[in-house]
Amino acid sequence: MGESMSKINEFNEFRTKMNELILSKKNQGINRFFALDTRVYEQGALVPKIKELLGLVASMVLRCNDCITYHILECYKQGVTEQEFLEAFNVALIVGGSIVIPHLRVAMEILEECINSNLSN
Repeated sequence: MGESMSKINEFNEFRTKMNELILSKKNQGINRFFALDTRVYEQGALVPKIKELLGLVASMVLRCNDCITYHILECYKQGVTEQEFLEAFNVALIVGGSIVIPHLRVAMEILEECINSNLSN
């Protein structure tokens, strides 16, 4: 397993560990927000694939690399193709402007890691 997969593993391990710690504190507001965040990506009028792409674009425009990583992994699991990713990246660039470029680099790195590691989707 190369350096690229270790970034995905590191992200997933840290996210899981910290989410478990946060949720174990049983703060009603935080727990409700986490539940809402999970439910919003479920099947509805929009399919989960589209919802994840929307989350990805928003994350790029808001410049949150952790969110970008999360949504790329979720999009990849939903079967988003490389061309669909590139079009979503382009939407983020148009909406967010050139300040999104450093986050586009992160997005491309994570996408390449998914593709090169044969991460199952």
